[in-house]
Amino acid sequence: MTGGQSRLQDKVVLVTGATGGIGTAIAERLASEGAVLVVTDVDGAACSALVADRADSERHLPIALDITREDQWHTAVEAVAAQYGRLDAVVNNGAIGSLGTVVDEDLDRYNRVVEVSQTGTWLGMKHAGAYVERSGGGSIVNICSILGSVGGLGNSFAYAAAKGAVRTMTKNAALHWATKGVRVNSIHPGFIGTAQLLERYEGSERHAAMIAHTPMGRLGTGAEVAAAVAFLAGDDSTFVTGTELYVDGGWTCD
Repeated sequence: MTGGQSRLQDKVVLVTGATGGIGTAIAERLASEGAVLVVTDVDGAACSALVADRADSERHLPIALDITREDQWHTAVEAVAAQYGRLDAVVNNGAIGSLGTVVDEDLDRYNRVVEVSQTGTWLGMKHAGAYVERSGGGSIVNICSILGSVGGLGNSFAYAAAKGAVRTMTKNAALHWATKGVRVNSIHPGFIGTAQLLERYEGSERHAAMIAHTPMGRLGTGAEVAAAVAFLAGDDSTFVTGTELYVDGGWTCD
């Protein structure tokens, strides 16, 4: 991770699910734009390692956070308040998925996907987002998915259900905060070529289908999602709220 000064200079930004794939790309981009990071993930050691890897590590705060635990959200927000006295933006990126279909998905797995990917996002808005309001306003960015809007490849039923909820929750929250200085938007990535995805699918029929159904003919990158986050987290988007930004290579317009 490398530092720099830009449009997010000294803004305090909390990122969930920050230690892998898209989350790490988001953290790196925000830091490069000058943000002060609150790096959170259920894996506290990975959070600490991500921060320690920075030359300016003393600026940033790693926090172990299970986003489904309301008590841990209270603790995290208290830690941010003690360290910085404010919070300018929240990026609700933490999520898990499942490939099950409407017929073969397991109930326990379905409930767990919804708990993490939907409820975890709500709790992030409820607690960290509320602290953004108390800090004088700012931005909430919810990482959603194209599967929150379209059928995708006909599987990942639980994930689609959770992300569909995040899509409408974002709009509802945007109306709640519209006159209170907090903007709430969602980003909808298509298929992103993270190390995890490539390790699991590269060379498979599913990998080929992801590319074939993307009009631009390739997978996206974490950096491309992170660039959209940087726009919505900062002051270049001060009249943007309740919107959906698709980073999908044209998937949803095909």
